[in-house]
Parts: sequence; structure tokens; C-alpha cells
Amino acid sequence: MAEFNYLATFIFFFAVIDPIGSVPVFIAVTSAYDAKTKRKIAIQATLVSALILIFFVIAGEIILTAIEIPLTAFQVAGGIVLFLFALTMIFGESKPDEEVGMVKCSQETAIFPLAVPSIASPGAMLAAVLLTENSRYTLVEQALTSVMILAVLAVVLVLLLIAGHVHKLIGNGGASVVSRVMGLILCSLAVSNILAGIKGYFLL
Repeated sequence: MAEFNYLATFIFFFAVIDPIGSVPVFIAVTSAYDAKTKRKIAIQATLVSALILIFFVIAGEIILTAIEIPLTAFQVAGGIVLFLFALTMIFGESKPDEEVGMVKCSQETAIFPLAVPSIASPGAMLAAVLLTENSRYTLVEQALTSVMILAVLAVVLVLLLIAGHVHKLIGNGGASVVSRVMGLILCSLAVSNILAGIKGYFLL
């Protein structure tokens, strides 16, 4: 078994989950609540996100197999989706701008838009499947990937619990800059997945 790259996996999920970008969303969602309720919402949103992403780690490939979609095809398609998702992070509305907008026109809950799509984003769900393929990764590596997901979510929780201080420090502008940098990193990771999927398909 090749040595598991903890840092690369952590950075990958840090990019797709974008913990810093969730801070302005959390502040908007919880603006009307007291400190105790804010803590409760932060914990609830993080737990829900963890359950969703771990579900995709465990069941994502099973679902694909059941409907007879080759993993290489999913890897290419997933890479393209991740690439487009990353482009919206770079050129479109930043994550904070877009999801704070959701708050203004929908019911503020810990589930939407905080847990989904702010933390457990479509890109994160997709990444959870791509980085735990049975044909490419051992059970140990898949377990370690799950640990890295939980590690990033732990960062999310800490940032949400100190959201007021973080927002004062970087503001919406700072969160927007971080989101776009994460988008650039995600673009390169997405292209890598597309190339690996194409290579895998022609080697079948």
C-alpha cells in the first residue's frame, strides 16, 4: 500500500468544504439568536454535515455499482463537475456572497443553508466518493480519508464557534478572497481527477 498523503487529502477537503467561507453564512443564519443557541446550531450543522459526507463515503460507490455506472466515468464526470464548481468559486459569486443571499430569502435553519450546501456542499459529497473508490483505495486509506473529512469538519466547528472574532478579523472581503484561492486549488485537483479517470478508462 502506498503511503497515505494526509496533507494532500486534508487540503483537498479543505478546498471543497471551505470552512472560512462558511463563517459569514453562519453569522447571517444566527444573527437573531443568543450565544447558547448559536453554539447549538454550530454543533448541529457540523454533525449533520459529517453524517452526510460519511454516508457518501460508505454508500456512494455502492449506489454507482447498483446502477452500473463505471467508476472511471464517474471520476471524469465528477472531475468536470468539481472543475465547474471551482470556476464558480473563482469567477462567480463567492461562497459567502451566494449563501448569505440564500439566508436572506429563506428560512434560517442549521440544515439549510448552513449544513447543506455551505458545509456539505455538492463538491464535498462528490469528493467523498472519488477519494474512497474501492478499486483505488484500501479500506485503511478510505478510513484515513474519513478521518481527514472529520478533521476538516472539526476546523469548521471551531471557526463557527469563534465566528464573530473571525469575521471581525477578515470580514466578508477576506472570506471572499480565501474562497477564490480555494477555488483555484480545487481547479487543479479537478483536472487531475479528470486525467486519472480518462487514463483509467482506456486501461480497462
